Amino acid sequence: MIPKEWNVLIERSRRKTLAITVREQNVVCVKAPLRYPLHEIYRFLDEKNGWIEKQMKRVREEGERLEKEEPLTLEEIRRLADLAKKVFPQKVAHYARILGVTYGRITIRNQRSRWGSCSSDGNLNFNCLLMLAPSEVTDYVVVHELCHRLEMNHSPRFWAHVERLIPDYKARRKWLRDEGNVLMKRMISHSS
Repeated sequence: MIPKEWNVLIERSRRKTLAITVREQNVVCVKAPLRYPLHEIYRFLDEKNGWIEKQMKRVREEGERLEKEEPLTLEEIRRLADLAKKVFPQKVAHYARILGVTYGRITIRNQRSRWGSCSSDGNLNFNCLLMLAPSEVTDYVVVHELCHRLEMNHSPRFWAHVERLIPDYKARRKWLRDEGNVLMKRMISHSS
């Protein structure tokens, strides 16, 4: 049984599977195939009730933590970007040597939803907010993006490359999921 306080949004598209995200404390978004039966969507939500409740708790806790955090000022964002311009080239060069890969340009951005990216021609982008994360998390993001020089996907082979350099990458990834949203929202709340 789906709790009455849930606000369920259903977004239909040409996708093949169902996906659930919790956007706000009581907002559950279901992405569904165009002709997927409504009763099956609600059955799926009922099956995932425990997971959804955990996500709602996480969103609520993030909101509470964010209330205690000050939005970043433009000056703080500039300082983070300047620091990132010194830190990332060193980390990229170090890990690229170990992986035996080349790379193109390194760009520092203050993105609202991504920690890093790697283009097909090897240009790397990193979020300046990573300067607020632990160094081992920053290392994980660098290795993740450089491993795309070996595999431009997230296949098991890609993750094997990541794990070879960062055996505890899952814990570092979890840190980004658990704590990273608060960092992102500190910038978003500043810019809105």
